[in-house]
Amino acid sequence: MAIGEESSGPITCPEVPVTDGARRALTYGQYQLNYEVYGSGDRTLVWLHGILLDANLSRGLARALAARGNRVVLLDLLGHGRSDKPRHSAPHRMDLYAGQVVHLLDELGVDQVVLGGVSLGTNVSLLTAVRAPERVRGLVLEMPVLESAVPAAALFFVPLLLQVRYARTPLRLVSKVVSRLPLSGIGPLDSLLSAVGSDPDEIAAVLNGMLMGPMAPTAEQREGITVPALVLGHGIDLVHSFADARRLARQLPDARLIRTRTFAELWVRPARLTAEIAGFLDRVWADGEPADPPQTPEVALAAQLVG
Repeated sequence: MAIGEESSGPITCPEVPVTDGARRALTYGQYQLNYEVYGSGDRTLVWLHGILLDANLSRGLARALAARGNRVVLLDLLGHGRSDKPRHSAPHRMDLYAGQVVHLLDELGVDQVVLGGVSLGTNVSLLTAVRAPERVRGLVLEMPVLESAVPAAALFFVPLLLQVRYARTPLRLVSKVVSRLPLSGIGPLDSLLSAVGSDPDEIAAVLNGMLMGPMAPTAEQREGITVPALVLGHGIDLVHSFADARRLARQLPDARLIRTRTFAELWVRPARLTAEIAGFLDRVWADGEPADPPQTPEVALAAQLVG
């Protein structure tokens, strides 16, 4: 079955408990995607990891928000974590990652969710909001990677891609050793070890795919995203420039910008930002009814003609 085609639903497998959450799997075309669910109810937040990382990164956040009455879903995008890791770049375009998110929403049986994530997860959330605006209730966007980041991203990712492509043998030895290490129980550290423990060909495929397709919606598309948004940014590294976070907050019609104290505040000292995100979710879901989906120009024109 080709990517993007309808699948027959989730694969047949029992739920695997992850402390106070549950690990599940679904089929996406010919691939398997894994995700974790924390909490229950209709207030659903789908949270996406950074590039080469996985659900381990955000389990602490998921548990904290679930304790506040939210259902939090952590998806391992294709090529990451426990999801399948094809070793060719075509399935790893960011716009195809957005299709995986929409497929997950269908699997969950939800009309609307709040989408969020960090770095790659932020960009995929934005692409999903453009692709399926009627499915998005709000956005939590940490460390967007937009126009200001292009030179720094090239300086970082191109050498990394060259290393994993042309230094496979020593890197494969390192990955095999790291992949055998026991989990530390510290989510961000385990997520980083998962990335280092990936095969170099798997890493190269993800990086190649990221460079193949659109990395974010256009400025005009961002200005058309009308749902409430919480933007988190910092000014410490050039790939996640605070200028990009500030620009995004200005482009989105209903956005609030928070400057984080460090790039790792949400993972190392999470209390302040977790409270901000929890309060944002309370406001987004306050009326208890799904928001009206944005109208396309064609629908708006038809409504005017009928009226």
